[in-house]
Amino acid sequence: MNQTILPHEIVIADDGSTHETGLTIKRLQQSSNIKIFHVWHEHNGFRAATIRNKAIASSSGDYIIVSDDDSIPCRTLVEDHITHAEKGYFIQGHRVLLGKHISKEFTFWDISFKKLFLLYIKGEAKNILNAIQLPFPLIRISQSLKGIRSCNMSFFKNDFINVNGFNEDFIGWGKEDSELVVRFYKYGLKRKDIKFRANSYHLYHTHYDRINLPKNVLLLRQSIGQKEYYCKNGVDKYLKAC
Repeated sequence: MNQTILPHEIVIADDGSTHETGLTIKRLQQSSNIKIFHVWHEHNGFRAATIRNKAIASSSGDYIIVSDDDSIPCRTLVEDHITHAEKGYFIQGHRVLLGKHISKEFTFWDISFKKLFLLYIKGEAKNILNAIQLPFPLIRISQSLKGIRSCNMSFFKNDFINVNGFNEDFIGWGKEDSELVVRFYKYGLKRKDIKFRANSYHLYHTHYDRINLPKNVLLLRQSIGQKEYYCKNGVDKYLKAC
């Protein structure tokens, strides 16, 4: 809502949070000039892949920018992703990691390299080079899986649909975003890394339960070893409903 270029709409993918979240979203809907949609399902474990599929299926735009609830986007994030969107690519942005104490009060108004450098000295910020905003970004093209994070990523909706979105076999924290990218590569996309633009600021929180991580790693390895880019348990079921 404070971006230099406003998004067409905001779709909130809510993995089963409480009634209070719904009330907060209603207040935002009333005060915002941007259409805000709330896509919710019942809490039944960590189901990021499923709720993201539902949210993206309900969206009306042709280009999707994904940002997580624990991340504060820089004010140019939407502008940067749109400016560098290109057919045949998805975009991977980067993030600054904020410490436990500063995360309680940090807002987008606090984003400045000087302040972040002082936080870095105090041990309250990491990866602060990602906070540098240059007039033109450093762009790297690859098909690497290193540093894949859907907390700051964008892609054309048609590309997402053509690989059938996130694989909902992924339950619990971890690797559903890397597995999506594996199938993006098999489909023919390349990764466009943008450094020094499209930054976000990750707020500290305790680790999510990672009990299912070994299973998710196995699913990722299986996907890497397969030729197919279209997953069976994906977004298509919600597209039919729409």
